[in-house]
Amino acid sequence: MTLHLTPDLVENPVGAYAGLRAGPGLGQVVLPGLSTPVRLVTRHQDVKAALTEPRLVRDRSTIKDSELPDPQAELLASGLEGIPEEYRPYLSGHLALFDGDEHTRRRAPLTRAFTARRVAALRPFVERTARELADTLAGREQADLLGEFAYPLSTALICELVGVDAADQGRVCGWIRDFAYGDGGGALEGLGGIVAYTKELVARRRAAPADDLVSALLADGGLTDDEIVTVFFLLINTGITPPALFLAHAVLALLDHPEQLRRLRTEPESLDRAVPELLRYVTLVRMGATLYATEDFVFAGTRLRVGEAVTVALFAADHDPAVYEVPERLDVTREFGRGEGHLAFGHGPHYCIGAALGRLLTGVVLEELLVRRSVVPELAVDRADVPFGHWPGDGFHLLGLPVRL
Repeated sequence: MTLHLTPDLVENPVGAYAGLRAGPGLGQVVLPGLSTPVRLVTRHQDVKAALTEPRLVRDRSTIKDSELPDPQAELLASGLEGIPEEYRPYLSGHLALFDGDEHTRRRAPLTRAFTARRVAALRPFVERTARELADTLAGREQADLLGEFAYPLSTALICELVGVDAADQGRVCGWIRDFAYGDGGGALEGLGGIVAYTKELVARRRAAPADDLVSALLADGGLTDDEIVTVFFLLINTGITPPALFLAHAVLALLDHPEQLRRLRTEPESLDRAVPELLRYVTLVRMGATLYATEDFVFAGTRLRVGEAVTVALFAADHDPAVYEVPERLDVTREFGRGEGHLAFGHGPHYCIGAALGRLLTGVVLEELLVRRSVVPELAVDRADVPFGHWPGDGFHLLGLPVRL
């Protein structure tokens, strides 16, 4: 039996996932907005196993002898619709879609460039930018914490990390906004502007290196110039919208749980535990990338056929009662024991490169908005009027977060 998931079911930690976890093997589902069935992994231990299983790969083109339907192709086709052919290679070179040696070749230079020193050096920039943005919104009857705070902050952070010159940041951030999260009217112009600018930036940094990511990637020598442009789009796609949405969802979760917000304000030392708990509780990327069986084999009690599609439900794994006590409860003092305590950043060889940066951003924002300020943020509209939408294959996400700061 195939279960057709809705956005409500995808983001309900107790609903459909409980039945899927309790059933034998892997359930077969159709994700929201799609039509192609996929095997869904929902149990925490099975999700971790799937993300390290060498017989489950990301790149379906390496599997030649299967004509089974491909849900990832359906999802990617909708994302590339209307994109000129000349720009598609920059958008289809996502690290999540490669395996083995090719994945290692593309990821290794980024791993070497994402040093702890480089991430730590960004803290003053994040603190200053977050404070300035919050100050501009303070005292207004209504401000959009997503559109006027979280998006501009994460966009500015990526520009700073990559090495966009200060004089160019307004223009480049505008292109990123139009391409990544605007109203769609200027998306192609934004895309073209980002590509042209990044190529110029690569040429400038080759002639005069600076202390930024582009210079570090050039010095490493592991990527071509076009692949460095692809890295910028990787950072735009994974380092702007997901963190911005997570920040807004995390703040909303605390507003929905005022006792947890009060505890965080009265016990600011609990912030270190609140960050991983909010990452677990929200788990913004509800569904991971599609995986494909390279051969017939049994996984998690289900016989998979070569080419069969498998998707990991990260949100379900992070709310698995076999791992977490009352997982649907937000507890900013939750103790996780060993390890990170959640799968919001994935697991295994595709673990999020920017995880440390994400933790830094989250900690700074929560401290600035919820701990340092004397005024407690509150919703500026009724809870039922907070706007949500959904993406194909996923649950509901905020379209805005009207607040008073």
